[in-house]
Amino acid sequence: MNSNKNNIDTIITTPRLSIQRSFFGASLSLLAAGLSGHVQATEGGGSSYPMGVENYMSGAMPPPGFYGIVYASHYDADSLRGNDGEKLPVDFRVKASSIDPRFIWVTDQQILGGTLAFHTIMPLVNLKVDLNGQSQRKQGLGDMTFGAALGYHLSEKLHAIVALDVMAPTGEYDRHDLANIGRNYWDIQPVLALSYIDPKGLNADAKIMYDFNLKNHATDYTSGQEFHVDYSIGWGLGNGWVVGVGGYVYQQTTDDRQNGERIEDNKGRTLAIGPSIKYASSKGWFLTAKWQQESKVRNRAEGEAYWLKLTVPF
Repeated sequence: MNSNKNNIDTIITTPRLSIQRSFFGASLSLLAAGLSGHVQATEGGGSSYPMGVENYMSGAMPPPGFYGIVYASHYDADSLRGNDGEKLPVDFRVKASSIDPRFIWVTDQQILGGTLAFHTIMPLVNLKVDLNGQSQRKQGLGDMTFGAALGYHLSEKLHAIVALDVMAPTGEYDRHDLANIGRNYWDIQPVLALSYIDPKGLNADAKIMYDFNLKNHATDYTSGQEFHVDYSIGWGLGNGWVVGVGGYVYQQTTDDRQNGERIEDNKGRTLAIGPSIKYASSKGWFLTAKWQQESKVRNRAEGEAYWLKLTVPF
């Protein structure tokens, strides 16, 4: 693959290290708020990773250099689904907005045949939760992500990234609060991202992740392990535009544990899909936009999300 920074096909690609712990990871302390008889998958029904955040180019690493990305997002959900997929009998709504700067350094160093890169993400979150007449809003820094990756250009059109991300409990958390912008535990996430890129044809991306959640010592709660994939499929029009669809697939794979006891029949599951577009500038920056609707939800909130992502080389 041509490494010239004036070549759009290389400069617009961003390393797909696993992305930030953003507002989707905001902890909804629903158990503490009194949802008797209804246990949400993973603690509070949330995750450290913002499901569905990634889009086109998720598996393609750019040439060595420094890059900046800004994510803007909004999530709105007004229902909670139980283990049978039915809506739970609670008055619930969550609204979350986030601006998330991300900084990437792609080095000149080669390890195991791949280009070494590092990144960090600092989510700035505005979260409001309403539950059965109670309401709370929080704003501030969420849980930050730190990661390293190796990027591979397998052919002119096929690219891959292998990465390891760590989400740190830097966001504010109080076990007695209804809304939290931090989850109060570490999350270790291996990542494999693949991208097939054709400016005048098929574009297909899959970012495959697996989360190992550590214990929240404030509640003695360990959320189960999580498997999820952000995906996008589109068609390049040859003028910088790609149009298609995108979303995510999510499945919790192991049971939660609290006070040493397993919590059964509460594994989370979600499927999301919606329209997705990308525009790549001849000057090297690119913008993606996506809307996605969640469905097939089990033991989690169900809602919709809007995403914007701007990538700029320094």
